[in-house]
Amino acid sequence: MTYYVYILASKPFGTLYVGMTSDLIGRVHLHRSGAVEGFTKRYDVKLLVWFEQHDTALAAITREKSIKRWSRAAKIRVIEERNVHWRDLYDDLAR
Repeated sequence: MTYYVYILASKPFGTLYVGMTSDLIGRVHLHRSGAVEGFTKRYDVKLLVWFEQHDTALAAITREKSIKRWSRAAKIRVIEERNVHWRDLYDDLAR
């Protein structure tokens, strides 16, 4: 099984959310549809702007916790290393 750590944004340089899942497409769909109560729904955080894969749940959870401790600037840097235009990556995955 593959696990994912991901960052969602409300807009470029907007509110950021870091999460972890074993079903990236399904989980992001839940965020986008507003089915997940809480932070992402409250702040309209729906754009998948960054993700990475891990082979184990433990590795993904460890990485998620690490990224959550990063500064906002560090999170923006990691996004822009691979997604300089803050393009929504969800559509590419859902095809």
